Amino acid sequence: MGTGHEDQEETLMKCVICQYGETEPGTTTVTLTRGETTVVIRDVPAQICTTCGEEYVDAATSKRLSEIAETAVREGVQVDVRRYKAA
Repeated sequence: MGTGHEDQEETLMKCVICQYGETEPGTTTVTLTRGETTVVIRDVPAQICTTCGEEYVDAATSKRLSEIAETAVREGVQVDVRRYKAA
């Protein structure tokens, strides 16, 4: 079953939150708020703990999420829902 993010790094890691689970590739929804702006970004590639569900995004994805949020702030958006697209 493909997630559409097969190029995502496949490195498994032990969850730092629950200390038991390992992560597997998947997608998540991230909500970012700054001032009066709230942006919900769907289908964000992430590593997700199989035990507790904690979600981890890599540095490149975090940077892209920040760029998306900054654009929304500059546009004066109050609430927006977007689908993640890599730069």
